[in-house]
Amino acid sequence: MKRVLFITTSHNDLGESGLKTGVWLEEVATPYYRLREESIHVEIASVHGGNIPIDPVSESRDWMTEDTIRFKGDKTAMILMNTSLRLDEINPSEYDLVYFPGGHGPMWDFVNNPLLNNTLQHSIQEEKVIAAMCHGVSVLVDAFDADGNVFVKGRKITSFADSEEISVGAEKLVPFLLESKLTALGGIYSKGNDFSSYTVVDRNLITGQNPASSSSVSIKMIDLLTD
Repeated sequence: MKRVLFITTSHNDLGESGLKTGVWLEEVATPYYRLREESIHVEIASVHGGNIPIDPVSESRDWMTEDTIRFKGDKTAMILMNTSLRLDEINPSEYDLVYFPGGHGPMWDFVNNPLLNNTLQHSIQEEKVIAAMCHGVSVLVDAFDADGNVFVKGRKITSFADSEEISVGAEKLVPFLLESKLTALGGIYSKGNDFSSYTVVDRNLITGQNPASSSSVSIKMIDLLTD
């Protein structure tokens, strides 16, 4: 059986706005169900372990989906979210794919995080499949390939777009603009229309632009795991 590890944020403050953030629920729920439907084992970890903060906006009526409604009522899924593994409890070599969902939280605790970066580097060195969605792509900012080169340099990649950040009024709240950062690092960045599904695959790397990409990223994960 193929094994997939989700690693989420543990950060729940949206800068100095006084607003709360966390992981974006759809970006966990949709891949969780699509993978399990293919008999792929899923485990969930987070930066600090334990209870995972969920972005309250992603739980609002306008953003709830069939999968997120199901997920919130799923006792097994919620136990995984409330008792997530700590990074020091996991062995990256045990997983065929590591997936980093978004929400604004990762912009703070996915970057400059040696323990998380070490976990990612194991997957890079072992050429495992790596998937990241939306702001979860920020985990790649500090990554290097097996030769010590910036991991995203020369790779086709997407993430939450700067224009989307401006549209939601968070451009001055986040530590940096992710599209601009990836481009500055030499990533071959591309995007679709704001808030529409857009997914990029470059070798063993899968990235999705935003929550609307959750289904397409899930499909690409399954494709690479079953190829």
